[in-house]
Amino acid sequence: MGEFESSPLGRVTVYSIQGCPHCVQAKATLRQLEVPVCDIDIGSHSELRAKLKELTGCSTVPQIFFNNVHVGGNDDLQKLAPEELQRLVKLVKEELLPADTPPLPEKNPSEDGAGENDGEFRCERDELADLVKDLKHGGVIGSHRRGLALYKKSFTGNQLVDWLQKEKGMAGDVACNTCQALLQKMYMVSVHRCGQKDGSFVEGMDTLFRLLEDDPHSALNAGQTAACSPLQAAALSLLLREMILKLFSEHLSADGKSVDYKGMSLNPAFEHYCELAIQLQRVELLSLSREEKLAFFINIYNALVIHGYLRLGAPTNMWQRYRFFNYVSYLIGGEVFTLQDIENGILRGNRKGVAQLRRPFSKTDPRLQVALPDAEPLIHFALNCGAKGCPPIKTYTPQDIDSQLRTAAEAFLENDDGCVVDSGKGEVRLSQIFKWYKADFGGTDEKLLKWVLEHMGESPKKTSLQGILSAGKTKVSFLPYDWSSNSYR
Repeated sequence: MGEFESSPLGRVTVYSIQGCPHCVQAKATLRQLEVPVCDIDIGSHSELRAKLKELTGCSTVPQIFFNNVHVGGNDDLQKLAPEELQRLVKLVKEELLPADTPPLPEKNPSEDGAGENDGEFRCERDELADLVKDLKHGGVIGSHRRGLALYKKSFTGNQLVDWLQKEKGMAGDVACNTCQALLQKMYMVSVHRCGQKDGSFVEGMDTLFRLLEDDPHSALNAGQTAACSPLQAAALSLLLREMILKLFSEHLSADGKSVDYKGMSLNPAFEHYCELAIQLQRVELLSLSREEKLAFFINIYNALVIHGYLRLGAPTNMWQRYRFFNYVSYLIGGEVFTLQDIENGILRGNRKGVAQLRRPFSKTDPRLQVALPDAEPLIHFALNCGAKGCPPIKTYTPQDIDSQLRTAAEAFLENDDGCVVDSGKGEVRLSQIFKWYKADFGGTDEKLLKWVLEHMGESPKKTSLQGILSAGKTKVSFLPYDWSSNSYR
């Protein structure tokens, strides 16, 4: 099923995206029909998103055409009556392509910058990496007691300066400057986090430090030193997301209903992904713009979820989900970020999450400097995938982040698991996401419905909602949440 395969007669055109289980299901069904299929990856051909919306009125994928006849999504394909399906197959096999058949994309697609390195990563070894390697075997690192506490794998500032002078032949000022560089580049951290990486390293201080790789925590990318020169955060997040999404797609079952996580974890490409994830340890976060933060943390969140599934398995009950989102973490820019920290601390402007008693970050938490100033409600639809269709975006870019997020919200609201409008009863049934995070959408039913209306695409559903709201006294209720859809990110 090549991307640009076609026949002298007709063809089925499928707009899809990598890692979308609904797209996989649709293409499996089409293979059984033995019809020529052109599979167009909207992720690689982002310039076609607007055309797709114009042709179909929909923002979700897959979207399927038999010649110029728009069938709809995977759900619509599966529900076709046998006689109608046979008519469409005959149409493709026996009739010439009509002039208004959806066109094929250009041979050289625009990729929004995502995936343009095709998973390749070249490590330029950082100038301090070899020094850190020597330090690990230099007899400096040991155990130190402070009061009743014992700090293993630690060293004092004085010990480090002495070692640099005696073993590396550095003058005192050069040794102090080198220590400062090790702090700034996040190769080492203060045991008590009182020596900030942008603070001043003082030779006479008796502060205890550790190498970042020796700092005890459970981050999935910890335990090794990030020895490459720090990569630009946005580029690294794009590369990581593309790598794990490609890996995920390769291990999605033929019917799109399950993922072989064991096979995925044994794939050599996953080991390569883990090596690259280590480089998150020393990325610079404080200089990121709002758009860069949104794209970076959304991509990392979605990649981290899959990494967490591979290491711990997908959570199956409420307690496991709570533990999973509060435990699974990456070491990013010298600090540990759990999934909860990313969603509620960074992307929601440090608001309490579901079942949380306090805000993720205290006033003195250095991670608070990275948090967005306020909650961004659109992120909820980039961190979730609907049960009947996916947004035509899987990897987010700073250059187009607001447009991409609006598209994701529009796609979510198109799905009946996101929003159902019952004109007869004057009722709107919404995803539990709107209940859990109601404060992000205005805090009241009235403001919530206004937000939903403003973010819907032009459609009969939107027209129905406008009619209900105009009539007044709209009832709002919330749909059961399908956790199974969350295993596809």
